[in-house]
Amino acid sequence: MRWTVIVVGSLIGLVLLVAAVGLALPRRHRATSRIRLAQPPDSVWAVVRDFGSIPSWWPEVARVDRLEDANGRERWQETLGGNMTMVLQVAEDSPPTRLRGVIEDTGAPFGGEWIYQITPDGAGSQVEVTEDGWVSNPIFRVVSRLVGHHRTLDSYLSALAKRFGSSVTPEHVS
Repeated sequence: MRWTVIVVGSLIGLVLLVAAVGLALPRRHRATSRIRLAQPPDSVWAVVRDFGSIPSWWPEVARVDRLEDANGRERWQETLGGNMTMVLQVAEDSPPTRLRGVIEDTGAPFGGEWIYQITPDGAGSQVEVTEDGWVSNPIFRVVSRLVGHHRTLDSYLSALAKRFGSSVTPEHVS
């Protein structure tokens, strides 16, 4: 019985410590990653902007469904690998250079937006994606910090490069 109390007490203490650390971390974060591709901006834009085809080249997304527009904004629902879904609104669409997608506020413990910037780079393109996000749950803030704010950005950009037959290491931008 004594060991049970010690183990349970230690687990509770660990959770409280992680929550305290999470409360000390900022709620908001901003991370940017970029890559260079040999394809011109129009070709890259066509792939980035085709949300419906994302599951065919980015393994983290299992399914993407077009939803009814809201307030004049295009909406898409992404189903991620673990059956988690999130609804994205297209907040800005400036072909072939800039796209901004915002996660609809559904009470999730996180949210924010992704800003895609595609610029000419010689005969190819530079693709930069910025995550301007927030995490409300202090325990999730610690997990988010440990996993790294660039992880999903890097996964997306690496998959995008692979879609074009390239292998890249995304660069983290301050």
